[in-house]
Amino acid sequence: MSCHLRNLLDKAVAETVNSYSKNHGNSLTPKQGHANPERHSLVSEKKKVFLHRASLLDDLMEVEHFRTIYHMFVAVLCVFVISTLAVGFIDQGRLVLDFDLLLYTFGQLSTVAWSWLCLFMYTLLVPYRAMYWWGSLYPNSNHPLVLSVAVGGLLLVCYISVLGVFPIYVVTQYKLPPASSSIILIEQIRFVMKSYSFLREAVPRILFKEKKEVQLPKFSSYLYFLFCPTLIYKDSYPRTPCIRWNYVAKNFAQFIGCLFFGYYIMGTLCIPFFTNMSKQPFSTKTLVLSIFHAILPVFTLISIFCFLSDCALNAFAESLVFADRMFYKDWWNSTSFSNYYRTWNVVVHDWLYHYLYQDLLWLCRQRFRTGVMLTVFFVSASVHEYVLILSLGYFYPVMFCLFAIFGVLFNIMINDKRTSPIWNVMVWTFLFIGQGIQLCLYFQEWYARIHCPLKEVQMHIECKLHRDLSEEREERETGKFHSLVIFSSHSYMDNQVVQCPPTC
Repeated sequence: MSCHLRNLLDKAVAETVNSYSKNHGNSLTPKQGHANPERHSLVSEKKKVFLHRASLLDDLMEVEHFRTIYHMFVAVLCVFVISTLAVGFIDQGRLVLDFDLLLYTFGQLSTVAWSWLCLFMYTLLVPYRAMYWWGSLYPNSNHPLVLSVAVGGLLLVCYISVLGVFPIYVVTQYKLPPASSSIILIEQIRFVMKSYSFLREAVPRILFKEKKEVQLPKFSSYLYFLFCPTLIYKDSYPRTPCIRWNYVAKNFAQFIGCLFFGYYIMGTLCIPFFTNMSKQPFSTKTLVLSIFHAILPVFTLISIFCFLSDCALNAFAESLVFADRMFYKDWWNSTSFSNYYRTWNVVVHDWLYHYLYQDLLWLCRQRFRTGVMLTVFFVSASVHEYVLILSLGYFYPVMFCLFAIFGVLFNIMINDKRTSPIWNVMVWTFLFIGQGIQLCLYFQEWYARIHCPLKEVQMHIECKLHRDLSEEREERETGKFHSLVIFSSHSYMDNQVVQCPPTC
């Protein structure tokens, strides 16, 4: 009941703030209202409103029945640990916890650390200094357009070099494992989104204010923004009165526990199955069964991901006394995919809505809303696929196709008009199947490249061609030339698979 009352109160406060802003804007004097007529047409009117509110899972944890479900997940983790210890004791006569896969996935952390430090120092210093220098010169400049183009062009070159090329170079040059690569790439995207939000919010102030009214953002506000769990820049945010360090420690402990939970799920339910599957002949039946086999781990991994993001964001928010903890909404109750996309990750959705959707809609003069929506889907799917390509080390656009094609279709077909509970069942069904397809196909491609590397296949092809050419030359010299038998590509590749090593 308290959760519902708090949500109603938050909505009432947000509506009051919005109505006050509109009334305040309408009550301006003619001189004030028309001092900058272009400002309202260039700057989006809908702004993010930050409120003092707790995380949704924290509210749910106050309900005893939901705490019991959480305790069941903890018990499952304990069962995985006990089973691992029991198997190790039976096989080796001692208690063994094998973390080889975890150590491999998060390998080369020193490289990740100095790479992240380079990205952070650039994001901290260069965008702010460029904005500050430009903002100081722009009001009194005789050639503001030339100044803006010069500073913007130089900043764009720096962005491409440091936040664009540098992370890709580190990931590919040092051959980082998947988790370490994902850390660098996700931080790269986060820094790009944060710095863009800062510039997007700060530049209009300088462009559309009188010279005496120009007030540049403080460096301390920008530094705080780089760490707080939001992608929308504001000079100030609602704060909590104090830091609950026991709450911070609890969330970090839960974060570590979720990592181990995901590790045991992958090592117990996924890797043994797909390792054995990759050694068997491929068939449609095997593919379908493997997809449905992956659905159970997918459900657990989705739950783990939610706890991971919730624990990490809440820990940083509490450490920084950041009061607005609405990082997601009740996406699990969604009866439409459009609502699911809006509530699954509110932090990213806010950035896409305010800086991509609204700005593109303004550029199109409030027309072509469907085209703008498709553009947002395409950008989001491309960024997700970009992270997967560099993390896994190969191009296999399963995520892109499911997100940019089927995700758009489901967003149109299963829309907000669907309110019956049966549509919630449909949303979960399609989520399970889609995530199961991704998990299955990515695992199959990973082990296919291990058991049958592309370099070895290429070497076999080159040897075969060289041998055929040598035989043809010999037959011509002896006068016994006969036409070469052309093998079908299917039987030829079967021969190559047989010659590949059975294991890595």
